[in-house]
Amino acid sequence: MDLSNMSVGDLRNLQDQIKQEMKKREHLEVAKAREQILAIAQSVGVPIKDLIGNGIRAKTGTVAVRYRHPDNSAQQWTGRGRQPKWVKEWVDGGKSIDKLRV
Repeated sequence: MDLSNMSVGDLRNLQDQIKQEMKKREHLEVAKAREQILAIAQSVGVPIKDLIGNGIRAKTGTVAVRYRHPDNSAQQWTGRGRQPKWVKEWVDGGKSIDKLRV
C-alpha cells in the first residue's frame, strides 16, 4: 500500500479504520485469553473466584494530623504531600516547623 499518493482525508479515514480494527482485535485477544485462563483454572480445579478475588478493596485509614497552626487550629497538615501555604509562610518567616508539631 503506497501512502504517499493518498490525500490527507483518505489517510485520516484509514487511520480511523485502523483504530477501530485495533480495538476490535484487542477485545478479541482479551476474550480469547479469558477463555484460556478459565479453561486452565477448570482443568486444575481452581475456582474462578479464587483467581479474581472478592473485588472489595481494603479501606484506607485516615492519617493523623502532625502539624497545626498555633493561632488557628483549623489549619492543620498531616505532613504528607505538598506543604500548605500557611506552613510555607511559617518556615519562610524563619520559624521552625517543629513548633507546629502536634
